[in-house]
Amino acid sequence: MAKKKDQPGFYAVWSTAWGPVGAVAGAGGLRRLMLPHYQADQLAELLAWEHPATVRDLGPFERIIELTRAYFNAKAVAFDDVECELPGEGTFGGQVLRACRTLGYGQSTNYGELGRLIGRPEASRAVAGALGKNDIPLVIPCHRVTYAGGGLGGFSAAGGVEVKRRMLALEAGRS
Repeated sequence: MAKKKDQPGFYAVWSTAWGPVGAVAGAGGLRRLMLPHYQADQLAELLAWEHPATVRDLGPFERIIELTRAYFNAKAVAFDDVECELPGEGTFGGQVLRACRTLGYGQSTNYGELGRLIGRPEASRAVAGALGKNDIPLVIPCHRVTYAGGGLGGFSAAGGVEVKRRMLALEAGRS
């Protein structure tokens, strides 16, 4: 099977209050979301280079554009209706991402609690590892998962933990 980056699809870059956001989608839905960090032209070049089988087109992204713009303008939005290409439901990673997706705006949990949600309470490190491979941050809201002791934990999206901190502050009304 071809890697996701080699599969046909679409990519787009659009502006938000925090800066440009980019995404890649395929037949099964959203497969990647890039949070604000890059300049728009750099982000478009990066997505085209990393996903050479895709074509630039805003059309398939109308709903996610609307939602991300609202989110970065501090509106409580849900991404529940955004179709995503995720690992299989029977895989550990797929279970973690689906459980994480149930976290609503302003809600947070820790890695161990997320593990308990999928019946693996001892797997907090593995949960953190699975979230570190999340290609669809915000839609799969891994920024809402922290250490049990209150520390932020990691964030593999561009911009790192500082972006996670800002997103949590935004959702708490402290932006």
